[in-house]
This record gives sequence, structure tokens and C-alpha cells, in this order.
Amino acid sequence: MAFEDMEIEEFRRQAHVFADWMADYLAGIEGYPVRAQVAPGEVAAGLPAEPPLRGEPIEAIFKDFQDLVLPGITHWQHPSFFAYFPANASPPSVLAEMLTATLAAQCMLWQTSPAATEMEGRVLDWLRRLLGLPEGLQGVIQPSASDAALAALLVARERASGWRGNEAGLAELGAEGLRLAVYVSEEAHSSIEKGAKIAGYGRAAVRKIACDEAFAMQPEALAGAVAADRAAGITPACVVATLGSTGSGGVDPLAPIGALCRREGIHLHVDAAWAGAALVLPEQRWMIEGIEAADSIATNPHKWLLTNFDCTAHWVRDAEALKRSFAINPAYLTSAETGEVVDYRDWGVPLGRRFRALKLWFVLRYYGAEGLRAMIADHIAWTAELAAEVAAHPDFEITSPPALALFSFRYRPRGLDDEARLDALNEALLTRLNDSGRLYLTQNRVRGRYAIRFSIGARTTTRDHVVAAWQTVRETAAALGA
Repeated sequence: MAFEDMEIEEFRRQAHVFADWMADYLAGIEGYPVRAQVAPGEVAAGLPAEPPLRGEPIEAIFKDFQDLVLPGITHWQHPSFFAYFPANASPPSVLAEMLTATLAAQCMLWQTSPAATEMEGRVLDWLRRLLGLPEGLQGVIQPSASDAALAALLVARERASGWRGNEAGLAELGAEGLRLAVYVSEEAHSSIEKGAKIAGYGRAAVRKIACDEAFAMQPEALAGAVAADRAAGITPACVVATLGSTGSGGVDPLAPIGALCRREGIHLHVDAAWAGAALVLPEQRWMIEGIEAADSIATNPHKWLLTNFDCTAHWVRDAEALKRSFAINPAYLTSAETGEVVDYRDWGVPLGRRFRALKLWFVLRYYGAEGLRAMIADHIAWTAELAAEVAAHPDFEITSPPALALFSFRYRPRGLDDEARLDALNEALLTRLNDSGRLYLTQNRVRGRYAIRFSIGARTTTRDHVVAAWQTVRETAAALGA
């Protein structure tokens, strides 16, 4: 049998059909339920158990995409998506992704696509400037903030072990009595703990530091934990400070944390996965007072900066330390330019790398600083406005105050004070809201209480969508009663 490929003219025709569908989807996305309305196993039940023996027409495949796949999609670009944090796309970014997929370049070395490497360095320096981050930082695009945190934990591990972890292995270092510790706030993202597991620290080495009333790490508690570990013969290796925690939007104070890390020789990584985007607004740069002490910082353009997933901006103060932690140099990965150019294969876990910089370049050029600032400023303003309305309602209460474009609340009907009943009531409220398909919110626990998170961040969201969401919450709560 002979291999039969798609003819280029057929590709051209189908590409127009797909592009028309994509444009219609973006134009009509409000017509879909925000969250997928399928039951577990329903999509799989519509997919054959055996792979096809013979090729099928693209029209049939595309029809099955619409009939079988689309109903099982949660529409993250929907203007009434108020769950998690945004995973924003934008038309310029989508167009760039089409080009990236067409080029299909593997950008592990400078030589394997010089434009990809050189653009990555330049657009990350653009973004560094837009966010008001200090000079002297060098950037790399990671798949996610989790990858950036893992990289930071690995560099911190190597530094704390005298660069022996990769060579001797953790078992031997442990046998020699080396024990390491990682410090995070109790509000930090779970990816830090996961990274500590992967990097060999172990969960027992993660110290969760108490937060203050604003959900920010307490520097005094951090200092106490570091001192206790040193007294016990444990080496403090890494502090991960959070700007904009997932549950409550807490912002750890970088100045005192950074001063402690400098004094104690501890690696400091700043996880600004979501809130870092707000630094495009000069008035929000209070969050990075003390950033000069950080060894690395990461933020996700794929959250709040209109760039398709995946794209995490990761800046480091000492690129040589990062490369020393990851570099492997077999003959087949060297080139005539090795040592004279940047080879991003040495800057993180994956060897293979997509041309992610292209979509960020499109976005920054198309919207400019002014466009990005306008969108984020609107989201912050609408959040404050909505939180004030929730706080003023006699049957609702704020459980964590507005932090940029995030806050949490709960339904608390007058006269109902039993915490277990309130938890169950709010869980029922959230389930009914999300099952309706009219909006999508996520749950959280705030100081032990069940809470409903509200996060504004979708590109297509307007103030009217926020107003409509609050009306839906009130109506649904009233229908539930107490």
C-alpha cells in the first residue's frame, strides 16, 4: 500500500473552512454553556475503541470534532468564565499559533531556528521592561509556572549542595547528612510542593509559613523557621515568595523576605504566575518592592496577557547557574556556535522547545502597553465594584477581599450561623451555578470556610457580564433559600 498525503490545494481549501469555523466560534462563544455539560465517560463512549485501519476524509473528522468533542469542552474564552485564573487567548495569538504549527520548528538550539532563539530573548526583555522588572535579568520561556518553579528548586538544590546533587545523587548527599528545606507561605500554589517532590527535597522538607490577615507570608515566621532548621542541622535552600496567591490573591512582602534570603544565602524565587501581569500598571508595582533580591521570577502571559497557553516568562539573575543545573552536552547536541550563542535547551527540563516567542511577539505588538493596561485596569476596577456590592448585601459576605481581579465570598442568609450548614449551602449554590452553564466559578477554603472564588480575566468580559453574573448568583441563592 502507498502512503497518501493531503494535497496542498486540499489543505488550502480545508484551512479556509477551519478558519471560518474558528471565527464563527469566537464571534458566537456566548452561545455555549461556559462549563462542559457532559457526564463522566460520555465523550469516551462516542469514540471508537479501535484506531481506524484506513484513512478517513477530513470532513468526517471535523464533523466528529463538532459533534463529539465540542460538547465536552469548557469554554475558557467565554466572557462569563470567572473560574480559576484566565487562560487567555486572543485573535493575534491564535494567528501566530497557526504559523508556529505550520513551521513546526524544534527550537532547542540556536542553530535549529535562530529566529526563535533571538526573538525569545528580545520579547522577554520587552516584557521585563513593560512590567518594571530590574535590569540584569535574563529570560527564557517555560511551558508553565510549575516548570519555572521546578527549575528554581533545582538550581537552589545544586547551590545548597555545592553543585553535587546532579553528580553524586541525593542518596549519597543524604548519607553524608545533607538535609535541605524549602519555604513557602501557607497560601502558596500546590505546584511548589509538587516541585519539591520532583526535585528530591521530599514533602517533609517543605515548610509552610503562616500568613497575616492579608494572606501574605509573615517574615518573622519565616525567620523563625529558618533559624529552627539551622539549629537542627538542616540547610535552608530555597524560599518561594508568591505574588497573587491562587486562593486569596495574597502578596508576600518581598523586601523583608529578600533581605533575609540575602543574609542567609538562600535562593529566592518569586512566583507571580497570575498577578505579575498587573505590573504593566505602574500603580501596581508596589508588589515588587524588594525584587532586586530575587534570584528568579516567573509570570504567565498565558493567564492575563492575551497569549495562548503555553507561555511562561521566567527571568533569572544568574543564567550560568541555571545552565549549570541542566546542561548535558552530547556530540549530537553541539553545533559550530555552541558556547557563542544562547541554546535554550540548557535553560529548563525539556530538550524539545516550540517557537512560543512568536505569539508573545504578535500580542505585544498588536495590543501594545496601552491596550494591555486598559484591559487589566478594567478587570481590577470591575472586581472592586462587584466586591463592594457583595459586601453590602445582607445575605452575602466577603471571605477574602479584592486582590487585583480576584475575591471570594459566600452566601450567608440572615439568621443562619451554623458553619457546617453554611458550607453545604455554598457548595450547593456553586454546583447549581456551574451546572446552569451561565457562568463558571470555583471553590476555595478560606480559613477553613467553604468559599466561592470570583476571578475576572477573560479578554471578552465586559462590565455587563460581571453585572449579569452577580444577578445570577443572587437569583440562584434565593431559589436555594437557607
